[in-house]
Amino acid sequence: MAHGGGCKRIFMATGSLFKAQLRGVLSLLLYIVDTFAVTVPFYTVAFLKWLIPLPSWRKRCSWLLHRIGDVWLFFLNLPQCLFSGTRWVIRGMESLPVTRSCLLMVNHQTWVDIFVLIRLFYRKIPDFKFFVKKELLWLPIIGQAFWAVDFPIMRRHSREELRKRPDLVQEDLEITRRACEKFSDMPVSVFNFVEGTRFRQEKHRRQGSPFRHLLRPKAGGTALVLSAMGEKIQHVLNVTIVYPKGVRNFWEYLCGRVEEIRVHVEMLPVTRDLLGDYFHDRQFREHFQSWINALWREKDRRIEEMLAMQWR
Repeated sequence: MAHGGGCKRIFMATGSLFKAQLRGVLSLLLYIVDTFAVTVPFYTVAFLKWLIPLPSWRKRCSWLLHRIGDVWLFFLNLPQCLFSGTRWVIRGMESLPVTRSCLLMVNHQTWVDIFVLIRLFYRKIPDFKFFVKKELLWLPIIGQAFWAVDFPIMRRHSREELRKRPDLVQEDLEITRRACEKFSDMPVSVFNFVEGTRFRQEKHRRQGSPFRHLLRPKAGGTALVLSAMGEKIQHVLNVTIVYPKGVRNFWEYLCGRVEEIRVHVEMLPVTRDLLGDYFHDRQFREHFQSWINALWREKDRRIEEMLAMQWR
């Protein structure tokens, strides 16, 4: 009997694994079909936008490209709705929608975070924008897509370069400001993974981070975005994502192995004391660092609370 029971458990486990793998394959196929379906209309409009450099024409093309992107995002969400058995525990979304430009400050643990953000904020906040490195423009297809949908293109300089040439800071600020001029007549949502990279214990130790669940926040990048966007950004959405059963990779997410996701969203106003010259005004820099560190201490405390079983 014991042997029979063991075989039954193995059979059930094998069947469960097969279902999970099948779910992952079907989700991936839907993503691929979705992407290829929008490729032709997207790049046709992108080519026409590049071909005719009239501002009014490019503005119309940008609007159409965003609507094509909406269709793509809708079908990216579809596998999550159809196949995912993930339990979602969300707090703070009742204060949305946000109809004006906003900055999302998010902790980062896995590529799954991006799909969580798409699932939660699709059609609830303005069009998504990511600041991307200039080097990514050379990537086939993807780089041209970044240009077509007006993602702000940034140059990233090392600390050594900035020490040798302090003027590069002002150059970065000016590039960012020019990029953000495209958003003067349209609300956008700028995503910012403030830690700059995914959380890993090794990185945490190497940094000597004072936080238990977070890496040190990079205040300069956040200050640069706020300064460049100015009063166009009305709110900061402080988003905290937690995986109480453990962080999973993208394939595990597609297979439905992310048992539960907990998200807290806090909407904060952008006050005038958060707008200033971070790189040349020492007093403002100290104030901004103090603000973002306090925000991160509270986020660290909140993660501890969210990981507790009673956070429902």
